[in-house]
Amino acid sequence: MPTSTDFSHELELFRTEAEGALQFFYAWNAIHEVAAHDEKVQRLLNQAPMLWNTSLGALQASTFVALGRLFDPDTKNHSVTRLLARAHSDLSMFSKEALAERKRNLSPNADEWLPEYLRTVYVPTNEDFRRLKRHVAQRRKIYEANYRPLRHRVFAHRGVSSRDEVADLYAKTNILEMQKLLVFLRRLHETLWQLYFNGHRPVLSPARYSVKRILDQPSPNPQRAALQERLVTDVRAFLKAHSQCA
Repeated sequence: MPTSTDFSHELELFRTEAEGALQFFYAWNAIHEVAAHDEKVQRLLNQAPMLWNTSLGALQASTFVALGRLFDPDTKNHSVTRLLARAHSDLSMFSKEALAERKRNLSPNADEWLPEYLRTVYVPTNEDFRRLKRHVAQRRKIYEANYRPLRHRVFAHRGVSSRDEVADLYAKTNILEMQKLLVFLRRLHETLWQLYFNGHRPVLSPARYSVKRILDQPSPNPQRAALQERLVTDVRAFLKAHSQCA
């Protein structure tokens, strides 16, 4: 049975993996999207095409390698499977008593406000985790059908060699679908973090995922925006600023 400390560590490892994959892909996607609609940015990139093509290729490869780790069904590896298995195997770590102890460790005056706080705390059930596992199963099915073959046969291991074979694998992928997969993983981490540290009901909150939509309608409060929104905004600001001198 995992200890609370084990789960906290697993949760943090999952965060770094999920955020890494998201950052790799959204940086790659945002560079392409901004350049496609701005001739000055295109000229900037064309000043050092080999550098930018190398960087874009590295971002793309890193995305697929990270996705493979995240959706690995083996619980021996630090994947979404392992994270949910650890959480579901010991629901006592989400009890009000366990949460109160975590709050006391973080706040010296916790006992002054804990009784009132604990009245609104949600204690998860087996069904909560079965529901989250169903969400993961739906996304894993998409990953295994459309992205795992490309990851295994092109990025992790060179199993195909002809351009036509590679093109056939890419034909199964979809930009919006990939965005949804990556943002889902980030939302799942946030859901489990809020449950573990704040006692919030484990419900997946909506989040924007379309790079085009983020560029067309920036967040009114960038500092509080989701990670993918902040990254897309940074990419555009950087490219726009430097393209003025291109």
